[in-house]
Amino acid sequence: MSDADRLVALLEAKLRPLDSALAEAWWETNTRASPEAAARRERIELERRELLGDPDAFGAIEAARRKADQFDPLVARQLDVLHDAFVPHQIDAELRRRIVELEVEVETVFNTFRGEIDGQRVDDNAIAGVLRTSDDSAARRAAWEAAKQVGAEVADRVRDLARLRNEAARRLGYRDHFALALATSELDEQRLFVTLDEVDRATAAPFDEWKARLDASLVERFGCDPADLRPWHLDDPFFQDPPISGAVDLDPLFAHADVEALTVRSYDGLGVDTRPVLARSDLYSREGKSQHAFCIHIDREGDVRVLCNIEPNERWTETMLHEFGHAVYDRELDPSLPWLLREPAHALTTEGVAMLFGRLARDPRWLTTVAKIDAADVDALSTRLAEARRAA
Repeated sequence: MSDADRLVALLEAKLRPLDSALAEAWWETNTRASPEAAARRERIELERRELLGDPDAFGAIEAARRKADQFDPLVARQLDVLHDAFVPHQIDAELRRRIVELEVEVETVFNTFRGEIDGQRVDDNAIAGVLRTSDDSAARRAAWEAAKQVGAEVADRVRDLARLRNEAARRLGYRDHFALALATSELDEQRLFVTLDEVDRATAAPFDEWKARLDASLVERFGCDPADLRPWHLDDPFFQDPPISGAVDLDPLFAHADVEALTVRSYDGLGVDTRPVLARSDLYSREGKSQHAFCIHIDREGDVRVLCNIEPNERWTETMLHEFGHAVYDRELDPSLPWLLREPAHALTTEGVAMLFGRLARDPRWLTTVAKIDAADVDALSTRLAEARRAA
């Protein structure tokens, strides 16, 4: 065994149990938030970052990478992964501690906070329901503002966290935290922005045309002047999904759907069993739980879990298909790979797969064969979808 092999094995042996313990703690703070869960996560996070901040270990990694052409490619790749994991944490312990404390505090607030409408606590699903269905501008504004109330709760801490992260990045020789995050995620910043500029040039004019038509439909729907349109006239607080006024509404098709069963049938059709993931997942809304959705691979040995907040509608059907796309990607990773490499090769690969599966919720064949919707209804929707695409 070479010195590089021994170094990789030593660091994996130290990092592996911490990673799994942190994933469990992170899952707990997102599913059942409590002061005790937050303290446990903070303790494990600090222990893990202390390991990743070890300057002697980092120096050994850098020295080994200079001889990477002498090693087996799997060893060389593990050294690259370790290098990128260690880089952000080569800062003093006090700065690491302050960053971790703020990160855990902010996320705990996001997981436990609920906005209020007329003095009543409401979750994100209730807010989405108002924005999706109500024609009352005042009610929509109250819902939209409830979605933003968490900002006031975390604003100061988020700004402090941004300053600390930027300070840490500058100490490491990077312009800011954003540049550091890209560099240690194997993303070239210049190429990223060139790509985004190309996308903008290709889509800006069609989007402006579509948005103008959308605004006209919103003006008609709400009986207001174009100058009076506001963010709460859109269906999504972040304008990530098109409003019903500018799209085809599939929610009625899923109003009585068993979204879990649809997800299982979808992947059964591909020969992939999602039931082990489903059994470990947390899929319905409650207090003290994150209101969003994600997939997590706890141990890189098959303990994959999904968090969702399902309601029977198109959005959550698409989200379940999306998150279970991540799940099957993780479950199907080659178990013979070294533990350090047993994760998606890049965030873009697993995200692309998840987006592909998520879009099944609008696929005519899926709607008839998996969701069991009458073919005539799907044909009518397909015609409207095609018209919407042409109009866009």
